[in-house]
Amino acid sequence: MNIKYSEKSVKDLKSFSHPDRILIVKKIHYLAENFTLLKESKKVTQLKGCQFDSQYRFVIAKKIRVLFRVENGELILLILRVGFRKDIYEGKK
Repeated sequence: MNIKYSEKSVKDLKSFSHPDRILIVKKIHYLAENFTLLKESKKVTQLKGCQFDSQYRFVIAKKIRVLFRVENGELILLILRVGFRKDIYEGKK
């Protein structure tokens, strides 16, 4: 599965400390390799009420989330946002 990062997600990643960035990137690569398995667990959840049908949330850590979408029915992750649980959903409704 290929991974693409939006400009906003790159900016979001830069706001984290270096160790957190390493953890987040490792988890995103783990997600890319194990999307089907994680989709069956509570770690990946499809978002409701979004403009695109294939938008998901991935739980990185207790308070860190990644919002992403699977493009064109292919296994290409487009990372939309990376951030803390309390801030990540702002502007998504």
